[in-house]
Amino acid sequence: MNAIIGEKLGMTQIFDDDNRAVPVTAVKAGPVVVTQIKRHETDGYAAVQIAFKEISTDKAGRPATGHFAKAGVAPHRHLVEVHVDDPDAYELGQTITIAEVLEEGQKADVTGVSKGKGFAGTMKRHNFKGQGASHGAHKIHRAPGAIGACATPARVFKGKRMPGRMGNEKTTLMNLDVVRVDADKNVILLRGSVPGPKGSIVVIREAVKAHG
Repeated sequence: MNAIIGEKLGMTQIFDDDNRAVPVTAVKAGPVVVTQIKRHETDGYAAVQIAFKEISTDKAGRPATGHFAKAGVAPHRHLVEVHVDDPDAYELGQTITIAEVLEEGQKADVTGVSKGKGFAGTMKRHNFKGQGASHGAHKIHRAPGAIGACATPARVFKGKRMPGRMGNEKTTLMNLDVVRVDADKNVILLRGSVPGPKGSIVVIREAVKAHG
């Protein structure tokens, strides 16, 4: 297993051996349970479905309750499917902890939903410079300026950087250093920031493009 589900707790800092402050994000990662195993023979691919954050049966719908009952586990709030090489190495109801996925010194990729910023202008959303504030400029300081072309092509190309909704998108930060793993408390410290606000759900995986 090379991935686990976690809940972002927030940011803090620790000090390394050279007494330098290291900004870290604390994530309560796992434990997760295996709720479904998919094999090439039956599903066309090999994967394991893991579940995080147990909830009461009253809060789970009837289809979800039956799905978890088939695996012999209590209902959980979050489900993630992880591709594996050998699905037969896992069994339904198996518990997986963060210590079995990552250890100190490794690098990790973290996927989450970024903070939503609402409707934003071009200066905030795309880091535009803005227009001049002198020589008779009248209330256009934060306006994007002209967006059109000439008679050819006589239209605005798709993907033009314009005002619009900012944030609230699935985002992945890659190659974050695993600074510390607390197996007893199921907490992992990752160097730097991770997507989303406090309390958001993130998926932590072994880095796929780690160098050195």
